[in-house]
Amino acid sequence: MKIPMTSKIFEGAYTISPMNGAAMMPWVQYGSRTEYLCCHTSAWLGVNLCMSPVFDIKGPDAAKFLNQTCVNPNFDKMKAGQSKHGIICNEQGHMLADGVIMKKDDCYRTYWLAPCIQYFMFASGLDVQGEYVDDEYFYQIDGPKSLEILEEACECNLHDIKFAKNKTVTCCGHEMTVHRLGMSGALAYEVHGSADSAEEVYCKLLEVTKKYGGMPLGSYNYSILNHTPGGYPNQLQHYPYALLTSGEQLADFAKKYCMLFPLRGSAMNDPLYCEVSPYDVGWGNRINFNHDFMGKEALMKIKEEGNIRKAVTLEWNTEDVGDVFMSQFRGQEEEPYDQIDCISALDSYETFGIHCDYVEKDGEKIGFASGRTYAFYERRMISLAFIDPKYAEEGTEVEVIWGEPGHRVKRIRATVARFPYYNGEYRNETCDVDALIPKKYE
Repeated sequence: MKIPMTSKIFEGAYTISPMNGAAMMPWVQYGSRTEYLCCHTSAWLGVNLCMSPVFDIKGPDAAKFLNQTCVNPNFDKMKAGQSKHGIICNEQGHMLADGVIMKKDDCYRTYWLAPCIQYFMFASGLDVQGEYVDDEYFYQIDGPKSLEILEEACECNLHDIKFAKNKTVTCCGHEMTVHRLGMSGALAYEVHGSADSAEEVYCKLLEVTKKYGGMPLGSYNYSILNHTPGGYPNQLQHYPYALLTSGEQLADFAKKYCMLFPLRGSAMNDPLYCEVSPYDVGWGNRINFNHDFMGKEALMKIKEEGNIRKAVTLEWNTEDVGDVFMSQFRGQEEEPYDQIDCISALDSYETFGIHCDYVEKDGEKIGFASGRTYAFYERRMISLAFIDPKYAEEGTEVEVIWGEPGHRVKRIRATVARFPYYNGEYRNETCDVDALIPKKYE
């Protein structure tokens, strides 16, 4: 959904910025630290995902098409209101796309799988059709107070929504789907509804959010501050999709229609090394070999041979990070390191990019780090990393190779930390809302 510039969503934002083409989003609201910490103390209200590619798949062969395209099957058994994490791989078992698939009464609504899934739909030869949806708002409420905020705004009981499940309710008299998902790791919900009611619903949600001590979240801070501490690897921040290395036809399609961020960092010239399988990012449990799908043989081989990286959190050494930063100000006699004061995809002031840096142990390359960001709550510099499992034990010391090819290189010490980094009592997958949050509505 494209948000009109006259929307109250832009009120109070320090800056706005284009996202995903011409769509404008509030970029900064109150500042990185203040906005992010709401997911630990209250909740933030985000609109960043209004720019998500939403694509409906329908037709007699819709379920068959999804079964043969995604690593996880049984789409024919889904009922309206159910959702799944859809993952598409190439013939080498590297990920081409992943996102949420929600079953509607007359179609499967996909988020973040298009345009890639559109390419395979055209090539399938099946009786299946697809169309983009641009009349749906997509908000997020993320933090320990998110359930209380939604229940008050909707005036109903939402305690019964389990993780990754959804429920249809009304807000301000308008039908709205509430889906228990989020990216900070804390208790969180997505809300979806018709664009006709987007403004009224947003104003109501913001009013209640502020009542509980929360605030709106800018797109800048959503994109770079949530996925890494939350332990949710993200395609635009932590790894590149294998769209440009999976054949000429798909590469040509991707260059025309897909969001493609260049690689940055010490591994920027090694895209194949930075591509990942579902196993590498901890999603091996999504794969079901009891059906035929793209990449099946490669994924079976990866599993059998154990050629799997492990996703971990890295805490970056404070002194080494400080040395990189201070190198900018030591005079012309010293060559500075690559800038480290911006974070993650925004490291380059000239262009966005997926920042991937080699990780080494005793001089041996063992994987790559990505999604570096500030953990404001813990007051650390952290990243995710996908490394050889034998070095994945908490406390293991490794080195991140900082510096793009041809630039001055700094070996930044780092320590393997807990994964996910945020794992408090309000962790979304395990949070028992009945035990933590009193019911106000029956």
